[in-house]
Amino acid sequence: MTTLHTGDANHTWPALPPLAEWQETLTALHMWAQIVGKIRLQRSPWINHSWGSALYVTTRGLTTSPVPDGARTFAVDFDFVGHQLRVTTSDGADRSFELAPMSVADFYRKTMDALRQLDIGVEIFSRPVEVEEAIRFEDDTRHASYDAAAVHRFWGALVQVARVFNEFRARFIGKSSPVHFFWGAFDLAATRFSGRSAPRHPGGAPNCADWVMQEAYSHEVASSGFWPGTGGVGEAAFYAYAYPEPAGYRSRAIRPEAAYFHETLGEFVLPYEAVRAAEAPDQALLGFLQSTYEAAADLARWDRAALESNRPGNS
Repeated sequence: MTTLHTGDANHTWPALPPLAEWQETLTALHMWAQIVGKIRLQRSPWINHSWGSALYVTTRGLTTSPVPDGARTFAVDFDFVGHQLRVTTSDGADRSFELAPMSVADFYRKTMDALRQLDIGVEIFSRPVEVEEAIRFEDDTRHASYDAAAVHRFWGALVQVARVFNEFRARFIGKSSPVHFFWGAFDLAATRFSGRSAPRHPGGAPNCADWVMQEAYSHEVASSGFWPGTGGVGEAAFYAYAYPEPAGYRSRAIRPEAAYFHETLGEFVLPYEAVRAAEAPDQALLGFLQSTYEAAADLARWDRAALESNRPGNS
């Protein structure tokens, strides 16, 4: 079994392999997560900004959390410690299978078979979203890698990132999202809202209906998140952006020193490795989250006094 701490200079924040070494696994896992996420989306009540479809970090992986199935509920869990996919129900039934190298088509078949064996009838739209190449799940025999050690380290990073994101979330008493994992772009995200409506978003995300993006950005946001390697910067990284972007935002000084504004993405970026290697990784990440939020809130004239907690330490 993979051990999270082995070989890490920083024993809390695990080193992630270079993207090239686990890109094939990351792509397959992204598609697997879309399958599981679409199951939750299909059966759960709609919550604003697609919050009702997201996954959540657990002590062993990622979960849908309880999903309605008539009078009972079920959950689909990725276990990145024991490397299993597990479906459990509130009436005590369960099915599971091993996470190992297999095609997206095989994962899709096994997952839907497990649901059927539990008398859970779910049909999903089987084309992936928010990716340029959208091969239907049942036809995707190309992506079939699973590097268990890399996935375990990815999960270990998620545990640390979610912990710090939740600390940052606690500093805000206005509307804010849960710290949740969006399977579309395969990122852990947390968003703060000013409370004011925003201009209509232009949409344009690949293989994603414009109305989804328009509803997601119906109100002003300062958002931040973590890509394990899916953000287009060639490595695991944190990001932050504002919508709409206020004048002067991209020229603001941001902490820590390793953070920079990525002109192509239109977002601030901080490499994961810069945080992991920092003397105080939590504080380095909190500095990035706080300074990018302040850039958005100050320049867009948010009512910070009304939106932020005044508890000691929340600054």
